[in-house]
Amino acid sequence: MSVWLNVDLGELEGEPEALYAATHVANIACGGHAGDDESMKRAVSLCLRHGAALGVHPSYPDREGFGRRALSLAATALGDAVAAQCAHLADVARASGTAVRFVKPHGALYHTADRDPALATAVVNAALRGLRAQASDLTLIGPPAGALAEAAARAGLSYAREAFADRGVRSDGTLVPRGQPGAVIVDPARVAARARELCASGDVETIGVHSDSPGAVTLARAARAAIDEAFAP
Repeated sequence: MSVWLNVDLGELEGEPEALYAATHVANIACGGHAGDDESMKRAVSLCLRHGAALGVHPSYPDREGFGRRALSLAATALGDAVAAQCAHLADVARASGTAVRFVKPHGALYHTADRDPALATAVVNAALRGLRAQASDLTLIGPPAGALAEAAARAGLSYAREAFADRGVRSDGTLVPRGQPGAVIVDPARVAARARELCASGDVETIGVHSDSPGAVTLARAARAAIDEAFAP
């Protein structure tokens, strides 16, 4: 088994190109919480330049809250929003001669969909519709177990179990909520140690790092080096 790094990208102005060089998969904001046509074009170009696989990072339509607030949307309305976001990135990618291969919900949507089978199904179906892709062409990234994994299995998508190297974890396995002490890990040594622990566990296929964490480039490089070392021949 191998583990790969994924980084949430295309979210901030002045985003370092080095993040694309560090990651295996780039999850690109596509207009819901951040991102626009120009940022998506830049992100796709940098993925092609550095050999990072292209992922779509849809969210609740909530730019003001950066997609980190759960909105009261019916599954149908949420599906339409997600499909539109996915279609936008798919069109940008297609114009550059490439395609989206990964789907990772962002922020609050990642967590609410994993708890709600109807929302999880809406996200999966919307991604397929918006990307105009076959299920066999896509991998959904999400928590190790829950409604997202089940929805992916029903639809025939591959599923990559994820854990974060730059987020604190409570004793029950859930993330420390943002804003609380220890929620974000900014020490590269701790990020590397966490990545090594996850690689050894066999419990995940991918490790996530956030591009808006302080010192994100250093953190991503630390996680990538730990992964490369863990699976070196």
